[in-house]
Amino acid sequence: MKVLAVIPARGGSKGIPRKNMRLMAGKPLIAYSIENALSSELIDAVVVTSDSDEIRAFASQYDGVMAFDRQSELAEDAVTLDPVIYDATVRWEKAMGERCDVVVTLQPTSPLLSTKTLDSALRAFLSSEDDTLISVVNAPHLSWEAGPDGRPKSAYEKRLNRQQLPPRYLETGAFFMARRGSVTPQSRIGAQVGVFEVPAEEAADIDSREDWIVCESLLGRKKIAFRVDGYRELGLGHVYRALTLAYELIEHDVVFVCDASCREGVEKLRSSHMPVVEVGSNEELVRWAASTRPDVFVNDRLDTSAEYVDALRPYVGRFVTFEDLGSGARDADAVVNALYEEGLGQSNVFSGRRYVCLRDEFLTSRPAPFSEEVRRVLVMFGGTDPLDLSARVLDIARQVNRDGVVVQFDFVLGPGYHGAVEDSDESRGIEVHRDVVRVSDHMRCADMALSSQGRTTFELAAMGVPTIVLAQNDRERLHTFAQMDNGFINLGHGGEVSDGDIASAIQWLMGAPSVRREMRRLMLENDLKDGIKRVKKIILGELL
Repeated sequence: MKVLAVIPARGGSKGIPRKNMRLMAGKPLIAYSIENALSSELIDAVVVTSDSDEIRAFASQYDGVMAFDRQSELAEDAVTLDPVIYDATVRWEKAMGERCDVVVTLQPTSPLLSTKTLDSALRAFLSSEDDTLISVVNAPHLSWEAGPDGRPKSAYEKRLNRQQLPPRYLETGAFFMARRGSVTPQSRIGAQVGVFEVPAEEAADIDSREDWIVCESLLGRKKIAFRVDGYRELGLGHVYRALTLAYELIEHDVVFVCDASCREGVEKLRSSHMPVVEVGSNEELVRWAASTRPDVFVNDRLDTSAEYVDALRPYVGRFVTFEDLGSGARDADAVVNALYEEGLGQSNVFSGRRYVCLRDEFLTSRPAPFSEEVRRVLVMFGGTDPLDLSARVLDIARQVNRDGVVVQFDFVLGPGYHGAVEDSDESRGIEVHRDVVRVSDHMRCADMALSSQGRTTFELAAMGVPTIVLAQNDRERLHTFAQMDNGFINLGHGGEVSDGDIASAIQWLMGAPSVRREMRRLMLENDLKDGIKRVKKIILGELL
């Protein structure tokens, strides 16, 4: 069975001048169809037919490609592809002294078509009784057409959701396969026609500048893997940041890799409709990386070892790690340590608030006007609150409101919280909130807040909420952003501060509107909203 691929490529194009030879993601557009044909396991010969000396010269550089000069009468705008393909087929047969069995037309304007899809279609065609096989995409939509009187009429019998509509196949132009007997100067369509549905992401057919822009963007897609975990002791902060970055990287293929035992993180990612791969060990992770070979591997699990990084490096194009103070940080391509203002003395480290990744809700929410009086106090100590600082503040809140509600305390509890705070108590001004969807709405209502010393401090600063900070552990104390020069009152390690000192700080700040106003001003002076754009460039290797 002799399979011939014919690639028709005119030199002229009115929509996109010199289209077939313009560089698409670094190489001429026609190169994609030529390389697809040469990579195929089933195509035996490749012909390029063109009226352009430039195109033919380029095609002739490839071993195994025969370039034919297309006659001028076959290069006019009104000429269909049927006589062009027939002419190229007959000329190839004459030159080779043999007859082909199947002719595959490959359009240069479909650069997203993969060799895998092309060969799958060829196998299906060769094993069928079809005379012609056409590439299509299934695009069912409610559509209208012109009626006999010229007025629009529905082209459907019943209005249904798109998923319930019958298939509607649109030709993609990616490939057109025909038995040799069906290839004539007038047609390539035989008596029995089949269609082969190609993936939507491979179906683009470049006909306009807009098509070109979309295709070039898709060809630039990277496979990006986020290695991240979330569980009670750690919280979900790393998962939320990875999700935030994944949303920003929508033009790329993103997958999350998680420890199978860390169910909280896995469930959060799956509920966010993200693809998740579960692994049981670092050895399994390395095997996965070896088989997948992501272009970028983003490690958001705190400190790494040199052995861990070295094991993964052969299988990933770029290694990026977050909040990493381990030995592996020296071997990474980039280290993003937004929580630490000081670097590690390494050129690959990006430190400080310029690299904060605020969730999109904080990029669009506006701080509320300043209030001289404190009416609401927000209390939130992270996803798990391991020191149960929430319970200690709850006792203080009850004392503040022991003679009647003076101020409302809003406790926002994380998904991993299992402390002593349980239900709301309206008589003491206590409101308990769980499973909060938009934290920014609670921050906007708050006149002041109490928080741990992690990433939440950046969100509070973005919303201009004067905040008293208590660290959950010694590592949090290294996060130097939450200091007075940025609008925070930092009381230190929560386990070392007395309830009396916390109560005094709350009551003092409630009664000091000028201090709160200055804290708010300092917070809002920080440039935090552009950090995610900088981090995106670091991940992609565009910020050096």
